[in-house]
Amino acid sequence: MLLAIDSGNTNVVFAVYDGDQLRASWRAATNPKRTADEYAVWLTQLMALEGLSRGDVDATIIANVVPEAAFNLIGLCRRYFSSEPLIIGRSDCRLGIGIDVDMPAQSVGADRIANAVAAQDRYDVPVMVVDFGTSTNFDLIDRCGNYCGGVLAPGPNLSMLALEMAAAQLPRVSIERPATVVGRSTVPAMQSGVFWGYVGLIEGLVRRIRDERGEAIGVVATGGLAPLFAAEIALIDKVDLDLTLWGLRLIHRRNSST
Repeated sequence: MLLAIDSGNTNVVFAVYDGDQLRASWRAATNPKRTADEYAVWLTQLMALEGLSRGDVDATIIANVVPEAAFNLIGLCRRYFSSEPLIIGRSDCRLGIGIDVDMPAQSVGADRIANAVAAQDRYDVPVMVVDFGTSTNFDLIDRCGNYCGGVLAPGPNLSMLALEMAAAQLPRVSIERPATVVGRSTVPAMQSGVFWGYVGLIEGLVRRIRDERGEAIGVVATGGLAPLFAAEIALIDKVDLDLTLWGLRLIHRRNSST
């Protein structure tokens, strides 16, 4: 079985694949100081709840955008899963798609690459992936199946946090769809600004990208907040919450015989 690790700025996701079947996945807050031993204790218990054991895993792959977390994640794979992990972004990792951007080794995060690989496999091209994470990423796969660039914007949670930190009298609130656009008190006013502001941002960028490319482009959303926003955005054709993990599975398969 394959252990796929998607280490982002906010969360790290662990998933176990049995062939192409996703057996289970778990999410933890990203903490670069968390040791390989701590990961192992936590992960071993969660695997047991799904009827899995560390011995079931014979391969590992890592997509990581937090450099400080790399050492402990690699250590986890080596020590507790007896596996040398395949790491997206290294020269020995074959992706199976072209990366048609300036300075690809420096400008494309491992999660964005995994999303592009999965989108090219699952959907008709050209296609755009909108990933609701710490940042909101818009990534484009062209009609030839190559990753050809994208747009990065602060994510909804990051924007809400900026409001809370910069304004002394604004409270911490959750991101929700408010009942009305115009809020009649502080909390719904903040929620409206972030929620409807991001609806406008997404609709505007998708339209501008389509206009710039001069072609119809499908839109796939992923990330934890994707269902919330997709419900209000007709331009989003599909929500695919396992897109990044499927990209990791595909990349591993292209680099091995299993």
